[in-house]
Amino acid sequence: MKVEEHAVVLIHYVLTNDDEEVLDSSEGQEPLAYLHGTGHLIPGLEAHLLGKAAGDQLDVTVQPNDGYGEFNEELVQTVSSDVFDGVDAIEPGMQFQTSNDDGSGGETITVISVENDEVTIDGNHPLAGVTLHFAVDIVNVREATAEELEHGHVH
Repeated sequence: MKVEEHAVVLIHYVLTNDDEEVLDSSEGQEPLAYLHGTGHLIPGLEAHLLGKAAGDQLDVTVQPNDGYGEFNEELVQTVSSDVFDGVDAIEPGMQFQTSNDDGSGGETITVISVENDEVTIDGNHPLAGVTLHFAVDIVNVREATAEELEHGHVH
């Protein structure tokens, strides 16, 4: 079976950046299982897997606009440390989940720097603006079950 819309696909992968630093990998773990065409992978990688089959190996380069987006300077802001009420020590690298007005989950922000009572935060995805390089090994492709299709993810 080939990778197609709503197929269950299992892949092993190594993700690197332009400097060949390994950013993520499934090495030593179970393969990543996903339901193709449901937005569980970045669009650029998913598009390259379409039509492939178990046993295929490929190298894929994904530009930021087909990955996690371009880096947006407007998402970098300096706010008062009062925003982090209840947090004892705010340090660079810490990540926080924002919440919407209705209490639902919002975006993840990363603390960039802390100076006195001012905290610089970044709302970009950590891989925004990064060209991504994937080495992919397609382990298995199968039809999704009715339950997987109904739930929108692999069981």
